[in-house]
Amino acid sequence: MNIQIFGTKKSADTRKAERFFKERGIRFQAVDMKEKGLSKGELVSVIQAVGGLDKLIDTDCRDRELLSLVMHIAEVDRLQKVLENQSVLKLPIVRNGRQATCGYQPEVWKSWE
Repeated sequence: MNIQIFGTKKSADTRKAERFFKERGIRFQAVDMKEKGLSKGELVSVIQAVGGLDKLIDTDCRDRELLSLVMHIAEVDRLQKVLENQSVLKLPIVRNGRQATCGYQPEVWKSWE
């Protein structure tokens, strides 16, 4: 198992995800989205795993203007805009090879064990 957790230190769900894997003795790589975001390839892989870019967008995002822009921009430009502004993504993003989840989803992670 090769677990990567993309999140921020201030995100409660990110901390809960890290605790979930620590409690089970599963090693993971934590990636702070404030320091280093997803690459284009990683983002495309996650989009395919979760079933579309719309499922990754956090509709409760603090930056309402940015969220509105991302939601109403042309589909062809949306991926690039999200890459430039990853604060609109729902955290944590947890990857296990080609599998991925967004948000706190321990029931899915249990099936990975």
